[in-house]
Amino acid sequence: MDVSELIELYASAGYNARKLGEAADLFYRMIDDDATICLTISGAITPIGYGGLIKELIERGFVDWIISTGANVYHEEHFAWGLPVRQGHHQVDDDLLHNKDIVRIYDVFIRGEGTLQKQDKVLQKAFENELQSVGFTTAEFTRVMGKYVKQSKFPDRSFLAAAYDYDVPVYVSTLKDSSLALDLIPLRLVGKQFLLDFVREIAEQASIVYNSEKAGALEIGGGVPKNTAQQTAPALDQILHVNHGGLNYIIQLTDARPDTGGLSGATLQEGKSWGKVKTSHENLVTVYGDASISFPLLCLYAISKHEPRKPKRLYTKLGDYYEKLKDDCKLMNATQKGKMRDD
Repeated sequence: MDVSELIELYASAGYNARKLGEAADLFYRMIDDDATICLTISGAITPIGYGGLIKELIERGFVDWIISTGANVYHEEHFAWGLPVRQGHHQVDDDLLHNKDIVRIYDVFIRGEGTLQKQDKVLQKAFENELQSVGFTTAEFTRVMGKYVKQSKFPDRSFLAAAYDYDVPVYVSTLKDSSLALDLIPLRLVGKQFLLDFVREIAEQASIVYNSEKAGALEIGGGVPKNTAQQTAPALDQILHVNHGGLNYIIQLTDARPDTGGLSGATLQEGKSWGKVKTSHENLVTVYGDASISFPLLCLYAISKHEPRKPKRLYTKLGDYYEKLKDDCKLMNATQKGKMRDD
């Protein structure tokens, strides 16, 4: 039995096995419909080595843009620079780990001086003369990282390097809440300024959806990356009044419950009440469980079943997309004002 047969077995079963089968079928259809696909990454998926899966999706044209936590981008870089990340254990004395200069992400161990501080120096070097005193988006920020990591020992281990090569924008929805921002403190203290243009960023993200014939998202976990992808529709309809209608498809891999009111567990159907999706009746699949199990199976199903597709190279189009949205909004506003005068 190969992976695709296993997933098809799941689809013919029940519970979350069936949901995983439905999610795999929906991901295939998203790719086959040439939808613009956003991958959102929360939690800590890259420290366990899953950056390679993301890299594969990018290279096959199955992911067109990414929204990630800062932690996933930061820890992903360790593998490219040859900095140790080790399997550890979750039942351990954390005081002892601290004394030995080891940090823990559940059962993953990372050395402070041997890995984290070396990574910090790499990032500080990368931004020493970049993005100074100019407004930038986090896609431009990670673009600098993607270019710089190509000088690393193992650039083929970096999904940021692949994103650079394939012009896939990588946004960090929580830049200041990660080591990516902490590493800029020493540069700021010697007078270097970093000015994040967060309003242009969210308008730019909305413009990607606006300029896409069909748009979907594959969400690993929830959190801020999930909301960042889904708020593109309210930005277009509630704020800009362009009557877009929301995303066509969403797959969510989560272990969060919906009844606690948290965004991570909020059902995709609930998003229709906010206008985040076209309809609550179809093309929305949530798989409950550990994404470290479901995400590789979902990826491998698509890789085994669908031929690679031509990359959309959205990074090169962001400026045009932004201007198109801006021009259309100006035209609609002018038309609306004309109608009000006529009335």
